[in-house]
Amino acid sequence: MEFIRKSQGGKVGNTARVLVTGAGGFIGHHLVSSLRAQGYWVRGVDLKHPEFGASDAHEFEIRDLRKWEDCLCSTAGVDEVYALAADMGGMGFISANHAQILHNNSLINLNCIEAARQNGIKRYLYTSSACIYPEYRQTATNCVPLKEEHAYPAAPQDAYGWEKLISERLCIHYGQDYGIATRIVRFHNIFGPFGTWMGGREKAPAALCRKIAAARLEGLHEIEIWGDGEQTRSFCYIDDCVSGLQKLMRSDYCEPLNLGQDRMVSINELVDIIANIAGMRAIKKYVPGPQGVRGRNSDNTRIREVLRWEPQISLEEGLRHTYEWIEKQVIELAAEYSFGVATFPVNPISP
Repeated sequence: MEFIRKSQGGKVGNTARVLVTGAGGFIGHHLVSSLRAQGYWVRGVDLKHPEFGASDAHEFEIRDLRKWEDCLCSTAGVDEVYALAADMGGMGFISANHAQILHNNSLINLNCIEAARQNGIKRYLYTSSACIYPEYRQTATNCVPLKEEHAYPAAPQDAYGWEKLISERLCIHYGQDYGIATRIVRFHNIFGPFGTWMGGREKAPAALCRKIAAARLEGLHEIEIWGDGEQTRSFCYIDDCVSGLQKLMRSDYCEPLNLGQDRMVSINELVDIIANIAGMRAIKKYVPGPQGVRGRNSDNTRIREVLRWEPQISLEEGLRHTYEWIEKQVIELAAEYSFGVATFPVNPISP
């Protein structure tokens, strides 16, 4: 399978030693590969190895970053940290695990940045989320695109958003008080191959690709959607995400920055795009389920100004690569267990 991989703007022969936390996850796995390809020495740390392929990290360590000692060991001997580790998933997971998410992610981020300080880390990039934005700004499907300053007065929807916002403040104050070059990025719905596509933690693009692939292979057409499908989001392909992360790390900008596409689509539109890629007709079946905020879109004005860059890969192109990869997983799993793909023990999508 040929996936999109464009130049990230670096060069082979970089001497910085880099730590990627959450390197067993979707974004972390792609980031490790990109950094190594550019000549960085990379250590990956996570509770688990990447699920869909071996890591390209020079060192990959299984560690629990909720524990102080593991954070101290992980950040030793490196120059820069990309802090991606988090207990997270799609709306179905986030809406049902508030205490767990707030507890685990707070420990991870409090310990990691302090360990980085004690080990003399020069640059520290924290990956936040569009979930920090106030719920009162996201009550309509045709919502105003979210600018970075819209984060306050604060009113995130759930524990995941509150923890991310507090960790942003933590990074800002560590930069001010201790001189660490902290960077903060707010992701807007990153998707692509080699990510979770079933089991409850998958997000909307992956869940829809799975459901449509299963229906197509069984000759069916009905696709379940939580809510009425009119809830809106913007979706950013993984290669653009990885490129933007590295550009932000190398920049001098220390305030939070959106990273995502600024094209807003409804979940119904997302279904139609994927069904068209699959070459099938999808019949939407609306069922009860958590939907998150009613509408959300990224305002990319500041990332264009600060980095002189913005995401380049279209939603259709990214979804085509993602669908092809997930369809392959669906076929392989069905063959392995000798059951029809439409009988997968899977959950409806979450936006």
